[in-house]
Amino acid sequence: MATRKERRKQEKETNYFFEFTKTQRHFFKDLIHKLKKVKDHRSKSYITYGPEVLLYTTLLKNVMGLTSMRSMSDALNTDECIENMRKTLQLDELEELPHYDTINDFLTGLEVTELEEIRTYMIKELFNKRCFDQYKIEGRYWGVIFDGTGLYSFEKKHCEHCLRREYKNKETGEIQTVYMHHVLEAKLVVGDMVYSIGSEFIENESENVTKQDCELKAFHRLAEKLKQTYKRLPICVLGDSLYACEPVFSRCEEYNWKYLFRFKEGRIRSIASDFYAIKTMEKGQKESHLFWVNDMPYHKRMVNVLESKFETEEGTSRQFVFITNMKVNKNNAERLVSVGRSRWKIENQGFNQQKNTRYFIEHPNSHQYQAMKNHYLLTQIADMLMQLYEKGSSVWKQLKKTAKEKSSNLLEAIRGRTVTDEDVAELAKPIQIRFT
Repeated sequence: MATRKERRKQEKETNYFFEFTKTQRHFFKDLIHKLKKVKDHRSKSYITYGPEVLLYTTLLKNVMGLTSMRSMSDALNTDECIENMRKTLQLDELEELPHYDTINDFLTGLEVTELEEIRTYMIKELFNKRCFDQYKIEGRYWGVIFDGTGLYSFEKKHCEHCLRREYKNKETGEIQTVYMHHVLEAKLVVGDMVYSIGSEFIENESENVTKQDCELKAFHRLAEKLKQTYKRLPICVLGDSLYACEPVFSRCEEYNWKYLFRFKEGRIRSIASDFYAIKTMEKGQKESHLFWVNDMPYHKRMVNVLESKFETEEGTSRQFVFITNMKVNKNNAERLVSVGRSRWKIENQGFNQQKNTRYFIEHPNSHQYQAMKNHYLLTQIADMLMQLYEKGSSVWKQLKKTAKEKSSNLLEAIRGRTVTDEDVAELAKPIQIRFT
């Protein structure tokens, strides 16, 4: 354990931005090249900055916890920062960083598929490096959590794709309408990390639709995308009780995916009734905190139900029930409960941190809908880089800091410390990164 004096010395000697760049190069050596190849819709006669400058500047805004595009333009406006960007992006010259209006203009015309392809490249690189194989479910399946969240809300109609919700004002009694944009996320869960591998925006095709888009409709669109992108990837779909329904079961079986969902009594009453009837008859025949029933008939399939009870630190009792197409036995019951409970990570490590700690995804950064989508996707890419940096860098294993402090250290480093030519040469050397 390092002393306080040793930690102060290490902090003084550490260039955090250089450490971040080392992690990025280790996992994604072609990332900058991929950013350069993004299709640019702008007229070539008016282009000052290439796509890699515009996109990487926005990625840095996110990892450094800057709350708005304006604050990004202000915070990154130093000679050291510009020089660090030039070297990182391997440019011959870079006199200034782009203004946020220039970035938003670029993102307004950028197809979301361009950024989705960047994310797919990054996820496949992680699979190829096999650094997370130990987190597979039952040694084979990759856990992918599906969950939706709200992003932006407006008192007036934002665009024709807005979701609408009416509510009664408690003070005036008037019926009012709120306009919203939501997204469904598919996130790969590996240990205590969650990485976005797919996003599907929950949106109306037009403002005149009779039935609005919803999370379950978006699930089928996103599932199809994932199957096309990761054709042979063995997936176990994780989710809350919303997904415990016939259409989702059928989709998973069509794709040869496993599933493990929270199960509430009101979701499929026939299954719940049979499960608790069997439990009553077999009371005491299995471990007290675990009970499961395999091969329960539902439509044209068999499903398995697993219940776990445990005492909390406050002395209260909690119950979790899951429905799955994986056979449950005494050897895997505890593990499956642990996997099922990992669904909360998309809310905590995923949405909660992205909304309140570092990325502030409920701030739209642009009011143009296409640009809003691209900002969101850039946040997911930045979050992947930042999680790898935080969990894999040896620096943070000795220096205990909050997420905000880590982002602040990155910002201070890129603003005030120049990456040297020796640093650039060192980036070419292989390094080892281990996750605990």
